[in-house]
Amino acid sequence: MQIQQRLTPSTVFLLTVPPLLWASNAVVGRLVRDLVSPLTLNFVRWVIAFVLLLPLAWPVLRPGSPMWAHWKRYSVLGLLGIGCYNAFQYLALQTSAPINVTLVGSSLPLWMLAVGGIFFGARVGGREIGGSLLSMLGVLLVLSRGEWRQLLALRLVPGDLYMILGTIAWAFYSWFLVRTREPQGVRQDWAAFLMAQLVFGLAWSGLFAAGEWALTDARMELGWPLLAALAFIGIGPAVVAYRCWGSGVQQAGPQAASFFMNLTPLFAALLSAAFLREPPHWYHGAAFALIVGGIVISSRR
Repeated sequence: MQIQQRLTPSTVFLLTVPPLLWASNAVVGRLVRDLVSPLTLNFVRWVIAFVLLLPLAWPVLRPGSPMWAHWKRYSVLGLLGIGCYNAFQYLALQTSAPINVTLVGSSLPLWMLAVGGIFFGARVGGREIGGSLLSMLGVLLVLSRGEWRQLLALRLVPGDLYMILGTIAWAFYSWFLVRTREPQGVRQDWAAFLMAQLVFGLAWSGLFAAGEWALTDARMELGWPLLAALAFIGIGPAVVAYRCWGSGVQQAGPQAASFFMNLTPLFAALLSAAFLREPPHWYHGAAFALIVGGIVISSRR
């Protein structure tokens, strides 16, 4: 009852904005796939976010900042959450539609349970296992394109595999976020906390982008379409969404907030139909229902 009372209209708004922006990020990443290489796109996105955050969080970069005492932790968080997850997502969008990418990403609860149980000693009960299996059925429905017999000879497109890897990286990132001994002064300041990860994440993503230019036929065709896309993903999904999500979770609690994440594939389907002429199919709706149903079951007490 307390959670329902805390879900005020303003809280619902705060928790709805991030899924909309993250779905938009997938659509924009698909739109500019021929204009910029995926790892370069990820690097430039976070450069823009760094510049935007600098006026708000510059003290965390000072030599005496508590961030440097925990540099190993922030280096891992930057690698997983900034260097890997978004890079895998943009790689996935080279061959997979945004709705597929976001639906596969909705399998996060399954990977959270697996990573937590195997690597972090978390207890996994029957409800969690049952709910995760139901969510996994939804993911398999997307991967099979609605024809279950194809699972016997399933051949995943590269985008599907990239997004699975990205989701696993985000599961590790999420568990490392929970296991913390960092100073509250950094943790409680959303801008400082993001900047602490971003400093190291930029190094990782820059290294990956350099490798992309050295080893592949990388590209970056500057023009107003790409510049507008870069401005949007650097401001909206990278900074505004993070800020709204942090405030919304504080007001509603992580359990209630987690259900809003499942709006991402729904928004991706609507935006894809509007801007990419990629209408959703029946199995997308069925997969969405399975994924949400699995999460509801696993989160009940």
